[in-house]
Amino acid sequence: MARYIFITGGVVSSLGKGLASAALGALLQARGYTVRLRKLDPYLNVDPGTMSPFEHGEVFVTDDGAETDLDLGHYERFTGVHARMTDSISSGRIYSNVLEKERRGDYLGKTIQVIPHVTNEIKDFLRIGDEEVDFMLCEIGGTVGDIEGLPFFEAIRQFIHERPRGQSILMHLTLLPYLAASGELKTKPTQHSVKELQSIGLAPDVLVCRSEHPIPDREREKIALFCNVRKEAVIPAYDLKTIYQAPLAYHQAGLDQAVLDAFGITPAPKPNLARWEDVMDRLSHPEGEVRVAIVGKYTQLEDAYKSIAEALTHGGMANRTKVRAEWIDAEIFEREDPAPWLENFHAILVPGGFGERGTEGKIRAATFAREKKIPYLGICLGMQMAVIEAARNLAGVKDAGSEEFDHEKGAKRFTPVVYHLKEWVQGNHTVRRKADDAKGGTMRLGAYTANLKDGSAVARIYGTTVIEERHRHRYEVDIQYRDQLEKCGLVFSGMSPDGRLPEIVEVKDHPWFIGVQFHPELKSKPFAPHPLFADFVRAAVENSRLV
Repeated sequence: MARYIFITGGVVSSLGKGLASAALGALLQARGYTVRLRKLDPYLNVDPGTMSPFEHGEVFVTDDGAETDLDLGHYERFTGVHARMTDSISSGRIYSNVLEKERRGDYLGKTIQVIPHVTNEIKDFLRIGDEEVDFMLCEIGGTVGDIEGLPFFEAIRQFIHERPRGQSILMHLTLLPYLAASGELKTKPTQHSVKELQSIGLAPDVLVCRSEHPIPDREREKIALFCNVRKEAVIPAYDLKTIYQAPLAYHQAGLDQAVLDAFGITPAPKPNLARWEDVMDRLSHPEGEVRVAIVGKYTQLEDAYKSIAEALTHGGMANRTKVRAEWIDAEIFEREDPAPWLENFHAILVPGGFGERGTEGKIRAATFAREKKIPYLGICLGMQMAVIEAARNLAGVKDAGSEEFDHEKGAKRFTPVVYHLKEWVQGNHTVRRKADDAKGGTMRLGAYTANLKDGSAVARIYGTTVIEERHRHRYEVDIQYRDQLEKCGLVFSGMSPDGRLPEIVEVKDHPWFIGVQFHPELKSKPFAPHPLFADFVRAAVENSRLV
């Protein structure tokens, strides 16, 4: 039976809950325990995949096709444990499940209430995979006091009460604001936050206190006294130069020991932190620097491309190189020549996205990279824009475009070299979709196999001809243009096993120009950089030496 750690956020701020959860998971792993991390979100969206990146940042996709919160990306990057559909749940999904059961008659005509029906649904979710791991870490989104989160807190209260004593603990993250005028840290917000938790029947066992300034022992003692926790369980959490410093910093602060003490696990196995020491050594001692331009359409919110930013950092670590990524709005290139913007970069990355806005700018960025022999990585929409660029400028299909843009506009304007994906094979059955299907959860989602062409650049990079990568798209490059484009130097070097869906394209006689329909960034980790990102940064390093 797993031990449960529930992670909540304080009244003032929940900043860093996901990072603290991920770092704690990594520390428990370093002591030899198995872990799984879960996210319980109070928002009412049933499918996070329908949410705008401006609203909620990146949508993270799991192997089994779940569209989830970006915090699950942190969990995977820090622990290496592949997240699953059952590791993320929202209020919207909980209520949807309850209503579906009611309509089926599962409740035998009873009046449906938050207690017990909603709380029971949450508890059922918490129990999934209970026997698989030593520790189950469950982060509750939002902050204590949010009205949306009350059913989750009540479910957790019941869950802890129903389990054997000592099998569940609560970790609470709060903020200690610093008043510069008086030169003091204020503990009162933390006290009120704990009081709010206690009012709903929950008491924290460990407090993690965010602070920009050192927390004196006197203040820790005060927090421990008024919040009814041991002083050793009041853990300082200071600002870090990089998120990958978190496991070592939290270990130094005593977080993992405080958690094990709360469970009464003594003596505990000693941690092996060699993996994280190597990560920090590579980050702290780069031997060079490269500049990478990310030409995207959600550049106002960098969390929209969180996994890409982290994967580039991992690629830099693999090459002991600092990657300075700079975000450029693709719409700029629809008004201006991209050359002055891009000529000082060592590589160009065009990420995914939805809709026509900014796509002509992405196409111009692909043209610049192809003609100037600058390393180019196109991901999802970035691959499709590279294909459209080649069709227009190399294959003579002057009005090449995507069906997505015509569907959005409601008028036919392009010859569609990218079309709406109506059918594909998933496992042992065929999935069919229509263009007007509901948006949530209807894309080609999750991990799919691709076969790579012998002798291709990607086969060299991966070191194999069979790969499995995660997808999230509803439009696909049309295979009927393959021969026409390959005659012009655009090689279709990765295909679905049935040979119908292009997965990877690359430009012949170019130092490094690759477009992929999937999202390799989702599987990259600091201690296991994704091969494509590692080689992309290597190519950028080589290009920097030529400039």
